[in-house]
Amino acid sequence: MTTERLDQPRDLRRATLRPHYDREAFGRLSERIARFIGTARFIVYMTVFVVVWVVSNAFAPDELVFDPYPFIFLTLILSLQASYAAPLILLAQNRQADRDRVQYEQDRERAERHEAEIEYLTREIAGLRMALSEVVTRDYLRSELQRVVEEIRERQ
Repeated sequence: MTTERLDQPRDLRRATLRPHYDREAFGRLSERIARFIGTARFIVYMTVFVVVWVVSNAFAPDELVFDPYPFIFLTLILSLQASYAAPLILLAQNRQADRDRVQYEQDRERAERHEAEIEYLTREIAGLRMALSEVVTRDYLRSELQRVVEEIRERQ
């Protein structure tokens, strides 16, 4: 006997009649399928499958033919495959668009941080240049010391 606790939220999965599935796992699976459908290997496999189907049904003895000439069953299978492939490809594209959107946001935030750092460093460099312009240089100090030495010699 299970007791329902009032201090905890209800498990909503029990309350719904819809089947529960892991969206992330389903999304990963759809991306793997879409990636496979977009390869040359898939095209070769489909071509071999269709050729074997057509040849086996066109040239086999009549008692072994399971899909005669207009190949209605083959058309049904290919239509079914296409009707599943299109939504899986769209789902994979939507997931990729979501990842691209997140990546764009991260890139934008990173660029803003870099821009702020560059502005800070630019201000620091400008401050250092201003401070350095007020610092006595070696040549200036030498010339001033030479002038003082000449003044002392003149007074003696």
